[in-house]
Amino acid sequence: MQLSIIVPTFNEAPNIAELVRRVTASVSSLDAEIVFVDDSTDATPGVIREVAKTATMPVRLIHRETREGGLGGAVIEGFVAAEADLCVVIDGDLQHPPEKIIELWERFAQGDVDIVTASRYAGGGTANGLADRTRVLVSKASTAVTKAMFPVKLHDVTDPMTGFFMIDRRSVDSAILKPRGFKILLEILARRNFRVAEIPFDFAGRHAGESKASMRQGLHFLTQLTALRFGKMSLFAVIGALGAVANVAIVWALTGLDVDYIWAAIIAAEATILGNFVLQERFVFHDMRDQASSMWMRFVKSFTFNNAEALIRIPIIALMVESGHFSAVIATAITLVFAFVLRFVFHSLVVYAPKKPGEAPSRARQLAEEIDEQLMTPGEL
Repeated sequence: MQLSIIVPTFNEAPNIAELVRRVTASVSSLDAEIVFVDDSTDATPGVIREVAKTATMPVRLIHRETREGGLGGAVIEGFVAAEADLCVVIDGDLQHPPEKIIELWERFAQGDVDIVTASRYAGGGTANGLADRTRVLVSKASTAVTKAMFPVKLHDVTDPMTGFFMIDRRSVDSAILKPRGFKILLEILARRNFRVAEIPFDFAGRHAGESKASMRQGLHFLTQLTALRFGKMSLFAVIGALGAVANVAIVWALTGLDVDYIWAAIIAAEATILGNFVLQERFVFHDMRDQASSMWMRFVKSFTFNNAEALIRIPIIALMVESGHFSAVIATAITLVFAFVLRFVFHSLVVYAPKKPGEAPSRARQLAEEIDEQLMTPGEL
């Protein structure tokens, strides 16, 4: 057996026959099988059994009663049951086009990567199958936050949330992997460094049935993400909270001395920007500094972004005070909460982004690094 196609399903009865037909046509040149790992409460298991009787390729069914680990747990169970070591994971609703399986196979066969993913956001890919603009925005925001939490491991991955990918199951340590949600690829990529290649695909609308996306799934995703990368973001949050407290305290102290609240907000912002950078360098991103740009370049990026954010935030504070009748302290605290997420994403993806191998530094970076080298050299400047 050359390939096992793992299809986790939950109430996808109307899609099964068409999925098997299109998968069969796509992989006709391979010795392949389809393994449905089914958690359904409808007629899906019976439909799979009926389709398997007339299919021209092996179709197997694993129907789970406990649904342990959700979709992620279903995929791991499929890996264990697969006849082939090389496995493709694909959704059962036909939003992932089966015709792309052979492209995943051909790219993996080149032998220079561990995982090949189908990406909605790589060149030429689309996310047209998402229900509306809100879903598109949520998807892109979730992807940005996820990449911010794993900036090194996901540096070259545009779509870590995709459920359509190919992997050799032997590279997945199921004893360590503890799937707790529906983003199984994220679980795999977060455990260790993989060589990843991507092919673009068009994320289609559902063939039939209803979407499983819900507020509950969103909460599961946040829980999954937090559990995977709780350490770095929690430290950033603690430092951000200390900075926020310091910021509010400075505003309170200065306004108590009859300093205009705008000037108080500016002074507080600059003081906490400097303090936060020092603490983040030491405690949050210390493991990423060697792969990122020089310390002075990191400072320039951080200082510029935070000041740009402050230039936007302070007028909002003014609007809240003048028009919304908030106190200066309350307005400052509210805006700082929203600023936290933006700061974390920017610092992870930009300030501490790994330099690309062989990347020629810009003239500005060369100049900054030359100045940095001079400043770090003993003796007089």
